[in-house]
Amino acid sequence: MQSRKVRTAEDARALVTERGLTHVKIGVVDIDGIIRGKYLAREKFFSALESGIKFCDVIFGWDSNDQLYDNSTFTGWHTAFPDATARIDPATCRELPTEPGMLFFLGEFDEAAAAICPRRLLQRVIDRAAGMGFSPSVAAEFEFFMFDETPHSVREKNFRNLTNLTPGWFGYSVLRSSVEAELNRSLLQLCEEMDIPLEGLHTETGPGVLEAAIQYTDAMAAADRAVLFKTFAKVWAERQGKMVTFMAKWSNAYPGQSGHLHLSLRGTDGKPAFHQAGRPGYMSDTMRHFVGGQQALMPELLAMVASTVNSYSRLIPGFWAPTDATWGIENRTCALRVIPGSPSSQRVEYRVAAADINPYLAIAAALGSGLWGIENKIEPDAPISGNAYDIKHDTKRNLPRSLAEAADRLSNSNVARELFGDVFVDHYAMTRNWEEREFRKAITDWELARYFETI
Repeated sequence: MQSRKVRTAEDARALVTERGLTHVKIGVVDIDGIIRGKYLAREKFFSALESGIKFCDVIFGWDSNDQLYDNSTFTGWHTAFPDATARIDPATCRELPTEPGMLFFLGEFDEAAAAICPRRLLQRVIDRAAGMGFSPSVAAEFEFFMFDETPHSVREKNFRNLTNLTPGWFGYSVLRSSVEAELNRSLLQLCEEMDIPLEGLHTETGPGVLEAAIQYTDAMAAADRAVLFKTFAKVWAERQGKMVTFMAKWSNAYPGQSGHLHLSLRGTDGKPAFHQAGRPGYMSDTMRHFVGGQQALMPELLAMVASTVNSYSRLIPGFWAPTDATWGIENRTCALRVIPGSPSSQRVEYRVAAADINPYLAIAAALGSGLWGIENKIEPDAPISGNAYDIKHDTKRNLPRSLAEAADRLSNSNVARELFGDVFVDHYAMTRNWEEREFRKAITDWELARYFETI
């Protein structure tokens, strides 16, 4: 049996037995989009397929650097960090080409932890779409810089003066992609074997930067593909003595790294819901209201998309990233780009997202806000033609300028609470305020250079 044919627990058991595996690898995704996991012995895995597997719920009680939150109500020293139950989704079975014969499965949390589990949150939004008669399709694309560095060397250099894989600005370069052909082809092969099919892979403008466009699929599978791509692109690079980063902006000298999301809906009849001939941009009423909801809620939900302090270094004028909740037809200066085309290709590109997204949360925000727009028939502003940066927008379209501001907007959003639940909103806003406070503790190179001697 092929790994991607696995759909049930029985299928998973049969494949593990057929291969004679003594262990399999499983993973769950935390608030920051990091896969946390372990190897499981075969019999333990078989048991987990039926009754779940226990993880210490500190997975939701610490940050991306394994530092404990100081005011989490969900878990902490006050709860003694009990176990939380995760269930394995057999249909996520993947080959691990870096470990020949090994199988990998994703899981998600049940019981109390389900309220804040990113994968379960997205499932609730998908269920909302189904209740409205829609099936969402999503595609993610990521920009990422590659370096001729290792985890040790970047730390020895204090993350400064790093050696990029290639020099110069070579967007869409056949020269660079041909010189690095073996490297590019090995990434394409890895993604193909892991069922993360790439529709495109090319150099972007900047030294050693690539962009990978993952093929569209249903919303949950798209999120799974995106989180697996981010993790295993890092694995692939480090096994070859290289490194990649998915930071939103790693250097002031270069544009930020996008993680754009493309979304569309189909009706229960399987027909595209966004396309209507004869309309501006071929936009149906459903699509117009979807965009209206996304535009209206983007400032309130931004923390779910721009989820790190670094995210806000990217959201500045003139660097291919939006600064306001704007939209236009085929306009890359806007936060939302409507892409007109055939019924099956008509979609909206959610351009505010960067490469640092937690795919489950970002897709939940982009999709949930659009569905809310359909439910409430929210009309968007007039589409913007030309350069959105040169236009003064209504203040209600202003995006938060910091993670702390975004977290407060999310916490105070009644719509966010209606879409995602109080438990998630309270916990997530707490984690983002923690992230901002941790940043405020740091003394930056800029401060030292500016104040050390002269003040």
